[in-house]
Order: sequence, then structure tokens, then C-alpha cells
Amino acid sequence: MFTESAEIYDLIYAQFKNYAEESERLAALIRRVNPQCHSVLDVACGTGEHMRYLATDGFRVDGIDLDERFVQVAARKNPLSRMWCSDMASLDIGERYDAVLCLFSSIAYVRTFERLVATLRAFRRHLNGGGVIVVEPWFGPGQLDPSFVMRNAAAAPGLQVERVSHLEILGRVSRLRFDYSLTDSSGVRHATEIHDMGLFTTAEMLAAFTEAGLAVEHDETGLDGRGLFIGRAAA
Repeated sequence: MFTESAEIYDLIYAQFKNYAEESERLAALIRRVNPQCHSVLDVACGTGEHMRYLATDGFRVDGIDLDERFVQVAARKNPLSRMWCSDMASLDIGERYDAVLCLFSSIAYVRTFERLVATLRAFRRHLNGGGVIVVEPWFGPGQLDPSFVMRNAAAAPGLQVERVSHLEILGRVSRLRFDYSLTDSSGVRHATEIHDMGLFTTAEMLAAFTEAGLAVEHDETGLDGRGLFIGRAAA
């Protein structure tokens, strides 16, 4: 997925994503819905930034990602955390947590409703009694403009990075193409990544939680306007 950009991911997203503020709000949310929460599993943890801040806030945090390079980066930042490389739809690590998180629209990588339900069932299997699942969704059908092009630039000592993002809508899948230009002392290198992400309506997200045996509430705003789905095992 992010094989080309794992080592520069934080450099790009630091331009516009406030992990510290998001993690503070997440911590407050988790403690509100599950005051006894101590252990957290961050699914699709990326480079482990949310993990790092939540650990500082007193949680024991482990992480999972499908991309091995992300797992390596996150493990360097979070040496006390356990890390796994796994597909979230078939998640089975034999552990249980007070909270399972899936943030920054990563849930959309499952692409289909059937895999969405399977993923939420897998999350439920990893919950302790009274545990909570927090999922940050992607956009729904008709909400994205395929003509939109985004450019992000960032720099570090000896390195300049530019990423141009293009969007294509293929039925119920949004295809993101990230084109990178990386300039350092050895010259300029170009790379491309393709990300296919499913487009689910709010009604479909709610239905998937219910089918997975979870009671769910929907926060329309969430961390940055994309909303949050907050699930607990149904009585």
C-alpha cells in the first residue's frame, strides 16, 4: 500500500494532520464510553503516531498494519508495544483489548460490504467485556470530486518531497493515485502508489456494525469532519 512512502509518510502528513490533538480527543472519547479502558489495539496503525500519543496518555497500545514497512516504522517509535503485520479482515492475534481503533479512513481498504462485516466481527473477537470499537470512515458515494487534484510538499534536511494526488471513481470504489517526486543528493526519484478504497454510505456502515453483533452510535463530526462510528458488543 504505502510501500513507496512509508519512510516519508510522517513528513507529508505533518503538514496538515494534528496527531496530538486527535489523540487527546480519542483518549477522552475512549474514557467516556469505557472508563476502565487500559489496553488499546490500533488497527491499520500506519507509522504509529496515534499509538505514540495514546501511550503517553497512559494506555497500553499495540498495533497492526498490513504494510510491513509501516509496522517497522511504528515499532521504532513504540518499542514497548507489540506489533503484527495482518489483514484486518482476517485479524486473529489471540489477544483482547479494552478498545480497538481503526482510524484515518483505513476501514475503506476492505472495499466491500462483506469484508467490512468480517472486519468488524474480527474487531469484536478482540474485545474485552465492556470494550469499545472506534472506526473513522472514508467518504460515501457521491461525496468525492474526481476532478480534484491535491499537491503536498515537504522538506527535511537533504530531502525534498512532492506528492500529487489524483482521484478516480470506479463504481463503489475510489482509486487514489499518489505520484511522488523525491529529491536528495543522489538526484530525483519518482514513484507511484495506487490505493483502492470502498465507498460506503452511513446506512451501510451502521448496518455492518449491526450485522457484526455490535450496538453502534454515529458521531457525524468525529476527529476532522469525517465522523466516527462507536461500537460495543450488543447485549
